[in-house]
Amino acid sequence: MARPSAVPAEEKVRIVLSILAGEVSVAEAARQAKVSEQSVGNWKRQFLESGRSGLVAGKSGPSTREQQLEAEIADLTQALGEAHLAARVWKKSAEGRLGPSRTSR
Repeated sequence: MARPSAVPAEEKVRIVLSILAGEVSVAEAARQAKVSEQSVGNWKRQFLESGRSGLVAGKSGPSTREQQLEAEIADLTQALGEAHLAARVWKKSAEGRLGPSRTSR
């Protein structure tokens, strides 16, 4: 189990931005924050991959909210397909009873 970070996310953001701006080197930033250069390198990689949310969550990948929205989109897409199919069946049924409509193709 990894130990929790002693450096707050906002501080990580400040450090990474100062490195990206060329104000400090990775080694200098690591010394100032009293962490390893590897840690600072990881922060920089996470930031570049995921932006600020990657540093807050400590990982990259879709957020919980993104996963919820993707699931909702899948559900709505399925419901739309089912509704479209039901409408086609209803239309075909109505044409059989009433004859072809003027709008049928």
